Amino acid sequence: MIGLGTIINVAGIIAGGLVGKLFGRFLSERYQDTLMVATAVCVLFLGISGALQEMMTVSDGKLSSGGTMMMIGSFAIGSLIGEWMNVDYHMERFGEWLKVKTGSTGDAGFVNGFVTASLTVCIGAMAVVGAIQDGISGDYSTLAAKAVLDLIIIMIMTASMGKGCIFSAIPVGLFQGSITLLAQFIKPLMTAAALSNLSFVGSMMIFCVGANLFWNMKIRVANMLPGLIIAVLWAFLPI
Repeated sequence: MIGLGTIINVAGIIAGGLVGKLFGRFLSERYQDTLMVATAVCVLFLGISGALQEMMTVSDGKLSSGGTMMMIGSFAIGSLIGEWMNVDYHMERFGEWLKVKTGSTGDAGFVNGFVTASLTVCIGAMAVVGAIQDGISGDYSTLAAKAVLDLIIIMIMTASMGKGCIFSAIPVGLFQGSITLLAQFIKPLMTAAALSNLSFVGSMMIFCVGANLFWNMKIRVANMLPGLIIAVLWAFLPI
């Protein structure tokens, strides 16, 4: 069944969020703060490990790095486009709309939880590759594996940040579902180099999400999202 992978992924996020919400009710503020720090550390190292995996290579027993120009170009150009589009503002507006529609006006952390969780589970090559596989051959194995990871991540984030994290299932469904539907057109663009660039830049954005959580910074990560498209297109430049 085409699209089953995204359905499984969305179901995993919702299930993890509901368990996290139930678990969070029994935690005092001190425990929730500790869990928040633990979540931030995990997200930071998810980003660091993913970026280093793509950036560092071993050749003839020597460690070398690459992709610096692509990284700078993708972030610089992508951030300018994102600021012009004001992606972060629109995500927060959608979060505010969900907050009202779900009767969560008393939850001060709803929007932050929604935006942070959405960015954490949407960014990355796994979502793109899995959605393409699902759309072309009906192979949902990659998205099923991602569903397990997302279930754990969202469960922890919901317990510490609130039920806004559960609604990250909506952007995941829209993002991966769209890729699945357009898989035949997107597949030619997803070369090995393009996927490597996507994973590299996406991992750095996940690190930025972790930095926001850990150091209470205000990096507008959503405004950097166009950088993912620039990273893919960079793979086709004759440089």
